[in-house]
Amino acid sequence: MARQIDSRAITALSAGHFATDFSNGMLPALLPFLVTRFDLNYTQVGALMLVSALASSIIQPVFGLWSDRRGAVWLLPVGVFLAGTGMGLAAAASSYTLCLAFVTVSGLGTAAYHPEGSKFAAFVSGSRRASGMSLFSIGGNLGVAIGALTAAPVLLAFGREGGLLLALPAVVVAGMLVTALGYLEGFAPEEMRTWAAASGEDRPGALALLLAVIALRSAGWFGLLTFVPLWALSLGHSEKYGNGLLSLMLFAGGIGTLAAGPLADRIGRRPVLLATVVATPPLVVIFVAVGGALGAAALALVGVCVVSTFGLTGVMSQEYLPSHIGLASGISIGFSIGLGGIAALVLGAVADAVDLETAMYACAVVPALAIVPAVLLPSSRGSRRLAPEPVV
Repeated sequence: MARQIDSRAITALSAGHFATDFSNGMLPALLPFLVTRFDLNYTQVGALMLVSALASSIIQPVFGLWSDRRGAVWLLPVGVFLAGTGMGLAAAASSYTLCLAFVTVSGLGTAAYHPEGSKFAAFVSGSRRASGMSLFSIGGNLGVAIGALTAAPVLLAFGREGGLLLALPAVVVAGMLVTALGYLEGFAPEEMRTWAAASGEDRPGALALLLAVIALRSAGWFGLLTFVPLWALSLGHSEKYGNGLLSLMLFAGGIGTLAAGPLADRIGRRPVLLATVVATPPLVVIFVAVGGALGAAALALVGVCVVSTFGLTGVMSQEYLPSHIGLASGISIGFSIGLGGIAALVLGAVADAVDLETAMYACAVVPALAIVPAVLLPSSRGSRRLAPEPVV
């Protein structure tokens, strides 16, 4: 295994992650426009997030298993292209039904890209897997943030059809990835079983605990992604202000990613994850209850706690299931997206039946339940032998 991170390879993978998640970041920012365009209630808003999440999650482990058994590096450009064009068409859709359909296409693109991208991020990162996965993740984190920040100005400037412009980053990056496929394939181990054996033994029980942490944390996170802009509107602020809060949360998380990976490589994955899980619920309460500048600062720290550890949980899932790292990535990422989308639908129903404030507080209560399985997590780094050098 290469000891250092290959900069060219991780840059290409991170760019693909950026373009894919740029499309994902657009959806929460589009929701206020879609509410106005189609006269949606909160449950219908949650349904859009659910459709995106289910399309992204249910099939993602299948892509991961396919990747482990046969290799599927071509999924990288295809996934990016579908994610971007699907969301661009959703932004320009003339009906709620068409919007749901295009959001589904975008979700399938996301499902195709992430397992293969995460697997190759592990291959090209050598012994610094948490740092490498953080570099891979920061592309996605910044993509989500910039997608959220870009969607509203583009639609305000160019109208509904301007949503098609939002597909351009994905189209460009997909073309770039096509040209990089040969280089990336050189990092795939000739014998996956040998590489996996050198990485340790499978621990499905530990993976199950990690999935519980991911699911509970994602429930609150998807609630915030869905309702932060709408919460701002309910308090009398503009759509621009609400999307600004969303972007602040996402950008802060992207910056935090730069520190989380190296810190996890130095002091361990579990302590970093546990600290962020414990800190998240009270920060959400401060955002909802206090508001203002202090609330915005708390929301930014929520972004740091959650977003900065996406790559970390991806690495841990691979280390708990080293013989099937594509499947592990697909399950961990897909599981979090799927459960988060279901949570968005449930929280939308709560907002309709009770009020939006109750749904916002639920975004703090549910992640607090993740503390228990986080405490029970074992170290993800057991004793292992050095894997052979890849052919590059």
